[in-house]
Amino acid sequence: MSLSSASSSPVRLSDVMHPVVAGLISVLVNYGGTFILVFKAAQVAGLSPEMTASWVWSVSIGVGVTGLVLSWISREPIITAWSTPAAAFLATALATTPYAEAIGAYLLSAAAFVILGLSGYFDRLIRLIPAGIASGLLAGILLQFGISAFAGITLDPVLIGILVLAYLLVKRYTARYTVVAILFIGLTVLVLQQRVDFSSVHLSLAYPIFVAPQFSVKSLLGLAIPLFLITLTGQYMPGMLVLRNDGFRTSANPIVLITGLGSLIMAPFGSHAFNLAAITAAICTGPEAHEDPSKRWIAGIAAGVFYIVIGVFGVTLAALFMAFPVEFISALAGLALLGTIGGSLANALAESKTREAALITFLATAADIQFLDVGGAFWGLVVGLLAYVCLNVRFTGRLRQ
Repeated sequence: MSLSSASSSPVRLSDVMHPVVAGLISVLVNYGGTFILVFKAAQVAGLSPEMTASWVWSVSIGVGVTGLVLSWISREPIITAWSTPAAAFLATALATTPYAEAIGAYLLSAAAFVILGLSGYFDRLIRLIPAGIASGLLAGILLQFGISAFAGITLDPVLIGILVLAYLLVKRYTARYTVVAILFIGLTVLVLQQRVDFSSVHLSLAYPIFVAPQFSVKSLLGLAIPLFLITLTGQYMPGMLVLRNDGFRTSANPIVLITGLGSLIMAPFGSHAFNLAAITAAICTGPEAHEDPSKRWIAGIAAGVFYIVIGVFGVTLAALFMAFPVEFISALAGLALLGTIGGSLANALAESKTREAALITFLATAADIQFLDVGGAFWGLVVGLLAYVCLNVRFTGRLRQ
């Protein structure tokens, strides 16, 4: 079992800036957009500031190291992240689960991912999904981010209007500098408007706190198994489809194995789960990061370094990222993902044979179906595959295409 060994051309200094900025935006969007769920879950669990800082430390360091290692070995932009749907789940589940039992559940879930990575079955599952269905799923996942980029005009017409106009003007003359330009233009506008509040930001180092795990049938059934399924369907599957959509062919098995091992090591310090990123990964895997796919792995290295730095300083830099207005984060993410959304839709509808099933996948995923505590990405894939089977597979005693 090995990662892709595809070689890349030599990296010049001029090639570094764009993937590094893409990695920064990916990290910025992750902390500014979803990390509040971790703080909410910590509050529900009644954790002290020190225990919360340990959670931030463990998940940030773990995500940074695994993403950096995977990107370096594979020479592909392997972006890892904490499990956002799992954090949302924990924001309610930790209210009735002792924290030591939650740590035990984290360990069991991580061990299951290690076993899955060693088995090799996940990679086989990914290969069974038709390309059009995969593209429809990705477009459906990212659609809300594209919509959010423009929905902010209602609440903040000046800031979002400037960002959209800057995106269009820069894109017209040089697509390569578009994401870099809107990031710095947006920051300049926020500073001029005096809208960045740093009053809650205080420099302090985080340190890990070990929590001895406890195990129970209740935490296994009520926390460990749902945590495993939510992370698998809500993060790993769409994350691999993001990589495939942008032409990267790294095997899923070592990614699941290494992130699973990382989660296993960091769980006693509070990390609930980290995994392959999906939405924030698309910022680094697409042409906006670099027009040459062989240079995009630098974005994975950069994101890993940023995560490690944030982990060292604990909640300090997380609070810094969250000081930016929500509308700015949403617009930045949506505009950075426009190219990926457009490419995914084009790929989804390209082949007439799978076009309708891909369209159904896109719509079902965008609807964000919530059922049995499992998120919309999984159900969008289920509905899309069902449509594909019904429309394209003949039943004559046995399945055949």
